[in-house]
Amino acid sequence: MTQTTDTFTYQVSGTKPIAAAIALVGAAAEQYKFSVLHSYDFFEILQTKGFPIERKVHVFEICRAPMASKMLKAFPGFATFMPCRIAVYEENGKTVVSTMNMEPLLKTIEGDPELFKEASAMYQSIQSVMSALLA
Repeated sequence: MTQTTDTFTYQVSGTKPIAAAIALVGAAAEQYKFSVLHSYDFFEILQTKGFPIERKVHVFEICRAPMASKMLKAFPGFATFMPCRIAVYEENGKTVVSTMNMEPLLKTIEGDPELFKEASAMYQSIQSVMSALLA
């Protein structure tokens, strides 16, 4: 399994088949205290709209309600970035699991040390969910 971070994304990739990774999303999310709110199968969605793509692409919206509540009470503008999303897709024969690189966003709340600590821990939990999908 390989991990990479760039300006916009954090991702892990591996050789586990995409269907096997997708099948684990619900259990992995639950293990780390997230709920799966919704999922999108962009391969299917775009095909039905007449714009087929060759690769499988799934997006899952996940939420940890207590953290969402705290964040929205303190920083309602964060609603733009919620719920958290995990993308699972195929690229160059590998399965990639990707999410937004939250580190730049977290820096904006460093003035609230307790919330910053909790939100940082939540981001680490999202990374653990992602790794669990490819383990």
